[in-house]
Amino acid sequence: MNRTVRSVATSLAVGFALYCAASGIVWTPVQPVAPLFMVLAIALYLVVVNLSILGSPEVVKLPLWMAILAVVVSAIIPFAVTASMDEGSRTAPFATWYIGAVGLLGVVVVVRRRFVTGWLILVILAALSSLALGFLTALKLGLVGSIMWVFVANLLVWFWDRAVRDTERLAEIQQAVSAWHATQLVRQRERRVRTQFALAVAGPVLSRTVATRGSLTEEERLDARLAEGRLRDELRGADLLNDAVRDAIEAARRRGAVVTVFDEGGLDGVDEARRVEIRDELAGVLAEAHAGRLIIRSAKDDRTAVTVVGRVGSGSSRDDDSVDVWHEIPRSATRD
Repeated sequence: MNRTVRSVATSLAVGFALYCAASGIVWTPVQPVAPLFMVLAIALYLVVVNLSILGSPEVVKLPLWMAILAVVVSAIIPFAVTASMDEGSRTAPFATWYIGAVGLLGVVVVVRRRFVTGWLILVILAALSSLALGFLTALKLGLVGSIMWVFVANLLVWFWDRAVRDTERLAEIQQAVSAWHATQLVRQRERRVRTQFALAVAGPVLSRTVATRGSLTEEERLDARLAEGRLRDELRGADLLNDAVRDAIEAARRRGAVVTVFDEGGLDGVDEARRVEIRDELAGVLAEAHAGRLIIRSAKDDRTAVTVVGRVGSGSSRDDDSVDVWHEIPRSATRD
């Protein structure tokens, strides 16, 4: 789309430039007193305007040296055309071709994102044409049109750039929405998996409880407590769990320990390979621990991913003061 718009705009600009130059060749009904100056002005204009239109196509902004050349030429052309005509013939149609031509050069420079240079060319044109023809006469012979061209070109470029920025921002928003939607789909799948796991763990216990109207054996009551704890672990710390960790936690609970799992984002930003290592290390620590109360906590920390605290007792404040296990698992494989 951009390539098509640019090619059309380029073709129009070249066509108008050729038209402006051609209008300076039809020397009727009067003739220039110094035709060489007129021809040189036309040739110089064609070279510079086409260089400004077609030069450096890989970039939108006109190179600085081309912009400076356009300013210099915009001052030379009115002098050359004025010098080629006697004072009485300066308002002839072919003798005022430079007003529209230099105005078009200003438009080209503005479109090539040299806004100050474009207005400087217009100021030079207005000053030199007013000096040669008179200000009101210059306005009647095309200066108003040149001013309007440059002004409208500024507005169009400004609106175009704003539309491009808005389009880019819209694309970024669409990408963010797509990423958010993908994240929600992943979370939905995770919730479905956890729900299925919950039904697999708690379903038999709940069915047995309903069937016996709450009359459970000690073994069934233990299974119910283990199922409750396992469901709580899945809700509070699913990222910390794998089969080995789940088995170690269940073994600790079967021997009477109280195990609490808290995941507060300690594994956020950790790559999957390191997460596997962290879970394996956690399973090993839990398998060797014999404390009556185990607290597994994963908090956001620059160095530590998981902390395991084991206390001798299972609830009293006096027992809680006696720490039997303190193990920190770093986020990276080796500490800094």
